[in-house]
Amino acid sequence: MQTSSQIQNSPIPVTVFTGFLGAGKTSIILSLLPRVPKGYKLCLLKNEFGDVKVDSSLAQGSDLAVQEMLNGCLCCVLVGQMKLALMELKDKYNPDRIIIETSGSAFPAPIAWQIREMKNEGFTLDSIITVVDCINFRGYEDTSYTAKMQAQYTDIILLNKHELVSEHELDIVIDHINDLNTDTPKIKCEGKNGVSPDLIFGIDTKLFDLAAKSSELIDPRIENHHQNEIDLIQVIMTRQSYSLISPYTKKHFETFLESLSNNDIYRLKGFIWLTQEHNKEEISQLYIVNHAFGRYTLTPIQRSLNNSDDELILIKITIMGIDLRMHLQQIKAGLCINDEQITLHLAHKIVIREFIKKQP
Repeated sequence: MQTSSQIQNSPIPVTVFTGFLGAGKTSIILSLLPRVPKGYKLCLLKNEFGDVKVDSSLAQGSDLAVQEMLNGCLCCVLVGQMKLALMELKDKYNPDRIIIETSGSAFPAPIAWQIREMKNEGFTLDSIITVVDCINFRGYEDTSYTAKMQAQYTDIILLNKHELVSEHELDIVIDHINDLNTDTPKIKCEGKNGVSPDLIFGIDTKLFDLAAKSSELIDPRIENHHQNEIDLIQVIMTRQSYSLISPYTKKHFETFLESLSNNDIYRLKGFIWLTQEHNKEEISQLYIVNHAFGRYTLTPIQRSLNNSDDELILIKITIMGIDLRMHLQQIKAGLCINDEQITLHLAHKIVIREFIKKQP
């Protein structure tokens, strides 16, 4: 890998990471940072369903510049905005490589096609990488058409969390993947070390070449696919005062996370203030919560959120899965939400919001 100072006016390679919700895309991307040469500049363009900028917060303190595109999917709703975002990253950072992390239900063809169209603007599509969650792949492959497409149209399949399943179960997962895609290389991730950048950078993909027309690349079944496949609940609660004490205890919240269905609730991520006792005093702490298929982490952060309005945020969480209406009462009870705080209902989206109350 050569840096931009070594190669002047060369097109910026773009690596696209796809993979279903909770597959571990962000963790693998972050694990690349210590394994690239010193001075090699990476930028991440991150796509999320909701409006919670969790991964920007996780990346703070690293050398990774992150830009997040929210409230839509890059392959359909936001596809026209991707060009502007890539140009902004190029002008602002002049990176050696840009990584695009798609939402969990993104079909790669429209994304790849638009990157190829940006050749004259100084971009080249290097590879499409699909991350497969070896624990849960057999559960969601039957409910997500785009999860199958992600495994079929890719340069490399990364087998993530394979160390958490038996050899027999891993063989079954690989058999299912081979039914979709026999020839594509399948690489085991190295636990928390992810994968070597030498294995996924410099592919120079031929997938979705411009020889094909855009209309031929976009399958009509992906229209509104994120609504047809994924239910979404967004929870935004605010403080009643400037008190730093949160009504949510860390123990209570962990019990709630552990009670969630592994089959229906795929992903929960966001921010929450939690209280726990320390030296006989109640201490409140802001946490990043990252939950996927029953496994979760709570990462403490020593700062407020970026937006000034967010100073009063008590909880800001996005929940993704299927049949979430069946779990709505459990979620409301676990997060201490009542019926009056539901302000919007859509067919596949429920927004629970308590607006910031002005202080005297």
